[in-house]
Amino acid sequence: MERAVAIIPARGGSKGIPGKNTKSFLGLPLIAHSIKAALNSTTVSEVLVTSDDDKILAIAEQYGAQGVKRPAEISGDAASSESALLHAIETHDACKTADTIVFLQCTAPLTTSEEIDRVVEERRRLDADTAFSVVEVHAFLWEIRPDGTGIGVNHDVSQPRQRRQDRPDEFRESGAIYALEKDGFVQSRQRFFGKNVPVVLQDATEIDLDSQRDWLALETYAIASGRVANTTA
Repeated sequence: MERAVAIIPARGGSKGIPGKNTKSFLGLPLIAHSIKAALNSTTVSEVLVTSDDDKILAIAEQYGAQGVKRPAEISGDAASSESALLHAIETHDACKTADTIVFLQCTAPLTTSEEIDRVVEERRRLDADTAFSVVEVHAFLWEIRPDGTGIGVNHDVSQPRQRRQDRPDEFRESGAIYALEKDGFVQSRQRFFGKNVPVVLQDATEIDLDSQRDWLALETYAIASGRVANTTA
């Protein structure tokens, strides 16, 4: 039987929002939302939280995850998420028989169990090496030259401005969910390798929690939209 193990990296340090991963979001520690979504999914068998912070690990275990203590050398600002995932895979027995590693970002606390299942199932259905969540975007992107002038990235500024419905569909990586074929990920040591499949999540939010403004915006949106189902302990 195929097995998926979710791994949630959560460092203790955070400059944009101090204590972010343990800070209360809609009445629960931020890290708890991702744990609960993963535990309630049908495709994930176990949930690991990798952290250098004992308080985060204690909260993770309180909400049903297994803690993986991350070494200091892969816990600084320059450490990649991949290094934390690889350490957890190499040191935790839960990953030995897993075929899929589900990499979740706790800065996307409105991620649902159904969204996790969809990304995992699409990886398996399409025999992808990586499946990842994306959202549709309609932004006009610009690159700024050294002299301050702009270059249109996804639009031709020499042509009349196109209507949204006349433009090609474009998608932004949400950063919330990645389903990785375990053995290929361990070999490549990066999240994108081989066959990569974007999975469009129509109702996913686009706000990632990097600043106090993001936090206020996402919490306000969650309350206004009624997306508070996972807040009970």
